Formats: sequence, C-alpha cells, structure tokens
Amino acid sequence: MKPNLLIVDDDEEIRTQVKWALSEDYEVVVAEDRPSAVKVFGEARPLVVLMDLGLPPNPGAPDEGLAALAEIRTADPMVKVIIVSGQNEREIAMRAISDGAFDFISKPVQLDELRTIVKRSFYVANLEREYAAAQQAVPEGGFEGLLGTSDRMQQVFTAIRRVATTDAPVLILGESGTGKEMAARAIHRRSRRKRGPFIAINCGAIPETLLESELFGHEKGSFTGAHTQRPGRIESAAGGTLFLDELGELPPPLQVKLLRFLQDQRIERVGGRVEIPVDTRVIAATNLDLQKAMVEGRFREDLYYRLAVVVIKLPALRERETDVELLAKSLLQRYVTEHRRESLKFAQTALCAINQHTWPGNVRELENRIKRAVIMAEASRITPEDLELEYAPAGSGEIRSLKEAREALERDMVFEALRRHGKISRAADELGVSRPTLYELMEKLGIRKEEVLAGAGPEAVTSSGSSGTTRFTKVS
Repeated sequence: MKPNLLIVDDDEEIRTQVKWALSEDYEVVVAEDRPSAVKVFGEARPLVVLMDLGLPPNPGAPDEGLAALAEIRTADPMVKVIIVSGQNEREIAMRAISDGAFDFISKPVQLDELRTIVKRSFYVANLEREYAAAQQAVPEGGFEGLLGTSDRMQQVFTAIRRVATTDAPVLILGESGTGKEMAARAIHRRSRRKRGPFIAINCGAIPETLLESELFGHEKGSFTGAHTQRPGRIESAAGGTLFLDELGELPPPLQVKLLRFLQDQRIERVGGRVEIPVDTRVIAATNLDLQKAMVEGRFREDLYYRLAVVVIKLPALRERETDVELLAKSLLQRYVTEHRRESLKFAQTALCAINQHTWPGNVRELENRIKRAVIMAEASRITPEDLELEYAPAGSGEIRSLKEAREALERDMVFEALRRHGKISRAADELGVSRPTLYELMEKLGIRKEEVLAGAGPEAVTSSGSSGTTRFTKVS
C-alpha cells in the first residue's frame, strides 16, 4: 500500500497539480483550510503533510496555517509537516520550524526538489516510528533477566533450559562482564531447587588464608579469631545452589578439598573431625583458560572433569552484534526510570558509536557507560560524548574529533555533488536535503558555488530554468 500524504492548500489548481505529481508514489489526500485539514488528518493519519500557511479565512496571514500545524502535531507529535513558503516569508517559515514543522520549501516549487523533500520526510518519519516501536518492544525481563536475540544467546538459553532440570554440575565459561552469574541464577531459578538458597562466592576476591573457612566453615577455636562455630558457604547452600565464581583462582589445596566434596557430598569444617553431608548443586564459572591451566599444572584435571559435566560458553558482547543495541535500549529504559529522566533518548550518533565500539568489558561496561550517561547528559539526547565513546563516520580517515569528522564528510559530499551536477537543485536532490538547507550548509562549510562550478566542465548547467524542471506557481 502507498503511504498517505496530506496536501493542505486553498488553491485548487495547486492541490490538483501536486496531487498529480506525487500520486504515483503516495496516496494523496487534500484539504483547503484548517478545519478540513484537521478532519482529513484524523481520518487518513498520514505520516507527512505538505502545508501552505496562507489558509482561509485570511490567506494573506500565516495564523490559520500555524494553528493547523499546532493541531495536527497535537494529534500526532511524530508527523512530518513540510511548509510551503514564499521567498519573502522566510522568517514565518522559520517560526513554523520552531513550532515543530519538519522542513520548508520555497515557492515557486520545483518538482525534483519537492519529491526529494517529501521522500526524505517519509524516510525520517518511518525511521523514527520504527525506533519508537523498538523502544516499546524491548523485553523487560527477557530470559530470566538475560537479553539477546542473537543465535549465540539463543543457544545459551536452550542449554540453560535443558540443564536446569537436572542436578548435574555446570561450568560456565566467558570473559569478564558477560553475565556468568546471571546465567547461574537463571539455572537455579528454573531448577527444582529454586525454593532453596542461591549462594555465590568469588574465589578470587577472598584471601587464600580465609577462603577455606569461607567455603567449608570452621569450628570454635580452630584458629586465632575463631570465637564461634561458623558454617561455610557450602553448608549455607544446602537444598539450593552453590555458585563458585572465578573458579580458576582456587588454590591447589582447596581444589583437592572441593573435589572430595563433589565426589562424596560431605565436608569437614576447618578444625572439625566430623563429616557433614550437604545436598547442594554446584555451578562454577571462570574467565580463565582452564585447558591451559591444566597443561601448566595450575588446575587439576580431575576437578575440571568433575565440574564440567555440562559446559556453557557465554559469548563476548562483540560476538553478539545484533544484541548490542537491544541491550543498550533496555538498560536505558531501566536507568531513566531509576533516575527519573524518562524523556532522555539516544541520539542516532550514540547508537552508531555503541555499535562501533568493541566492548572489551562486555555487558558490564555497557551498563556502566549508559548509567553514567543518564546521570551526566545535559540535553534530551544521549551523545557519544555522554557515553565517553569515540564515533567517526565512514571515510573519516585520521580525523580525531566527531565535529571534524562530520564537517569533513559533509564538505566532501557537498563538493562532489555540486561538481557532478553543476546545479543546486540536483545536488540537493542527491544529498536528500532542500535547496535552502544546502545553501546554509555551503555557507557553514565555506563552499562557494562559483569555485566548484569553475572546474565542473563544459557540461555543467547553472541556469535555474533548464528543461525538465517543473514549477508550480500559485495564481493570485
């Protein structure tokens, strides 16, 4: 189906001409004044509106057109309204832009320019609506708190579902920050032990002299400072799940003691002589290469094979390209709610920077950067600078700053488009901008048309009245 386009103009001849010119690509509906424009807009719900500000009962003033703009944007804030403006009405057109109009086109209207602006407006409108829909479609919980639509993550979810129904030990492998503890918790929540405790201990964060007591507990008086009997993490996990994070950091003597527990399901507290039966499931995780550690003698093979009954490998974030933006949007939703900044969104450049970054810190790094950006962002859109990420458009070469990269790319594209076509309207058509926008861009970048066209060759055409250009002139 063709997308709907609303044309609002009090001149029937103009309405007919424009409708004829655009009807091949769009389902064109028309209106001649503010009441009919609001009515037709409510019925057709077009994404784009082409509007003359001079409407009855006072077509010589912009009041009715500006009022129609306000009513239409109230009905749909995402609609793209293009204002048709006379050369002497530039200030009024700019006022309309500040009131929410998307763009303006000067009279007399050229067909090629009109088609370009309308096409660009539909493109942006569809892009924004798809983005808004994607924001709404982000799953709040995902799979037990884990998000991902990539094939690699779907394989992880499948493995979790299957192993959760058993009591088999699980070894979770993955780089730091990939979500190994979340995966372990997902297994626990889907197991028959879900009503029991989930006890986690980081084997690399506790000094070796204290780690044995933390794991196995101790009896009163077993060492200096042991004033009372204390059960360890393994006992505390009885009836539930014990999660051993950073397993590769476990000292060799404790590897032996842990292996004995896995074989017999019994422990002895430090300083104790009584074996205590403990029914708990063990899930371990590490970011180290255990195969290499076994070759080097730093990790016991028998302990590895006792724990690695089922191995789940979590992919790094750089290996989950289709998930990065999904995760970023989900995290943004969480933190804007937490910090009461619901109006904050990602700028498109921020999303590009997120997709370009290699994420050595994985999901944890993504979380930290987005949380910081939500707290520190001053505008309504999060930028690459807020995320402390570098972003350079394609073809930016050695340019270092985002501003320099953008200006260099814009300068090259404008210069080459003018050199190829030798005509402002056709260059603007190729670049997807209006003629006024291209003029402003040339002024900003210091590009003089005469200098470009001087080298454009004998085929360059600079006259504004060349054949093939159709003008729509409003008859007074």
